[in-house]
Amino acid sequence: MDLEERSLPEITVKAFVLGVVLSMVLAAANAYLGLFAGMTVSASIPAAVVSMGLLRLFRKSNILENNIVQTAASAGESLAAGVIFTLPALVIMGYWDGFGGKNFWWITVIAAFGGLLGVLFTIPLRRSLIVEGDLQFPEGIATAEVLETGQEGGRGLWTIAQASIVGGLFKVLAKGVGLWPEAIEGARGIGRTLVYGGSNLSPALLSVGYIVGLNIAVLIFLGGVANWYLAIPICAAFSESAADVDAVDRAYGIWSAQTRYIGVGAMLVGGLWTIFKMRGSLLSGVKSGLKAYRAIGQDQVQIERTEKDMPMKWVLVLIVASIVPLFLVYQTFVGDVSISLPMAVVMLIAGFLFSAVAGYMAGLVGSSNNPISGITIATIVVASLLLLVLMGKGAENGPAAAIIIGSVVCCAAAIAGDNMQDLKAGRIVGATPWKQQVMQIVGTLSGAIVIAPVLMLLHEAYGFSGQPGLSPEETADALSAIQANLMASVAQGVFKGNMPWTFAFIGMGVAVGIIVLDLFLEARKSSFRTPVLAVAIGFYLPLQLSVPIFGGGIIHWAVKGFHKRRKTDSAQIEQSNRSGLLFASGLITGEALMGILIAVPIVLLKRFDVGLPIIKHLWGKTVPFGGWLGAALLIGVAYWLYRTARGNGTQAKS
Repeated sequence: MDLEERSLPEITVKAFVLGVVLSMVLAAANAYLGLFAGMTVSASIPAAVVSMGLLRLFRKSNILENNIVQTAASAGESLAAGVIFTLPALVIMGYWDGFGGKNFWWITVIAAFGGLLGVLFTIPLRRSLIVEGDLQFPEGIATAEVLETGQEGGRGLWTIAQASIVGGLFKVLAKGVGLWPEAIEGARGIGRTLVYGGSNLSPALLSVGYIVGLNIAVLIFLGGVANWYLAIPICAAFSESAADVDAVDRAYGIWSAQTRYIGVGAMLVGGLWTIFKMRGSLLSGVKSGLKAYRAIGQDQVQIERTEKDMPMKWVLVLIVASIVPLFLVYQTFVGDVSISLPMAVVMLIAGFLFSAVAGYMAGLVGSSNNPISGITIATIVVASLLLLVLMGKGAENGPAAAIIIGSVVCCAAAIAGDNMQDLKAGRIVGATPWKQQVMQIVGTLSGAIVIAPVLMLLHEAYGFSGQPGLSPEETADALSAIQANLMASVAQGVFKGNMPWTFAFIGMGVAVGIIVLDLFLEARKSSFRTPVLAVAIGFYLPLQLSVPIFGGGIIHWAVKGFHKRRKTDSAQIEQSNRSGLLFASGLITGEALMGILIAVPIVLLKRFDVGLPIIKHLWGKTVPFGGWLGAALLIGVAYWLYRTARGNGTQAKS
């Protein structure tokens, strides 16, 4: 049957409810993962598999229902990235003391309307980037393949369930019970300098590395190696240290105060370079959007079902409706219409431009690799400079106002990239675009409802690295909140002049060198590339987080090598790749959800001056078995991931 003629129920009651529930669950899971590891992953494929597995329990279900469910679910997890990359910066800067009270409602408003703008901005770009463009949208194509092979549902759901149980148990036994530490690390002073080494024992990070692949994983790891084995030792050699300071603490002190700003500079240049490189396609997207707006009321011809977007007049109405509450948010923060109005205008322009960039980048590298943080940094720098002119140097509310602008743009860009993947999948399977766009709005609003309580819970249970008032013990357990720390550093640096610009300028120079290398590799048509933002993230991450990501990339490479040696049939390769992706997604989901659930007893026990892990109170030791047990079990999980991802490797018939 032709796709245009396929007329199946799409937005049904069961699909609507399941889409809302999965949106909330995946938004919570991605919020934890992003604050913990500094990276988020797309959930379209796992959501599609879960949908197929659960909708099979009903007598009637179809491919378009499953597509609607994953469309709503993935919108929620994308929105989480936009929020956690920015709004925790307000706590880190000390502007907010937490996420309760009125802040709770501001988070919901910013997330809801920022995400809504991301959906609306992609509607006029759909034809330019998906219908007329030659972009691949790799995750969109993969999601469509999963949906088309609907019989995969039961087996795929079991794969995710197994992995989720393993990831959840790993988190409980390490963080909740305390059988092993969550990281193994150590450092030793050598003369005036020092050498550090360590690795986090996280199946989720291992899975992130597997999903992004060896190329990205290597670049993240090399960025970390350059920082922790070159920059930090050099800084240590030229600085004094108190005799009673532990070598590990000294290494982290240098990283926190100095060398991580190399990553800041590299991310800034990387974000601007991304925008410049995509300028042609960005201009095309803008022209397409303007053409669509001018066509309002002129489209009287019959439009095929698979080409019908939401009516443009409603798109315009909703955009205006979204701007009003956001303007009120700005007015609340700065209290001056002459400043709030330019902020709203900057947000609107930057939101549309960067949504177009994010959509285009998603078409090139997928949603998981989309450099949203670089786009947001560029937004915050521009907003900070504009507000510096309007408010003056040293303005108390200046950095916070810049973060608020950045948060709206970040939510819009994160949603835009993911929504383009969903619309690509929908185009392949014959979905109705306007129905997907409605469910994207539903998924965005569902995620916005859950994100504030999740942030409040995580903050009370763990805290964020870099926020004022944390004790050394609390700092060790704090979530890294890497991008939020980065945004806070940039915004405060512009207004207060306290940013270590020397290291930022070094990072800018490093970024230029990496960009030149990437252009050279592009000219040589090399399969290995050096996207600058991946290296910048490596500079900014603690090394112990980069190591398991690198390990996951090696697993991905080993699986590909296995199939190459066995000359595996292409259909079998696709099947095994899908199994590996589902298993990795399950590990991430299980660990992330358990990290959130563990936060509940942590918050409750704090009221009685009792903390986790519980074995500390029963045994007298925090980690009675040391790190070797966790390392051995992680190696076992890594082998399981490898075996699942490689499959049987059936040789192709000659």
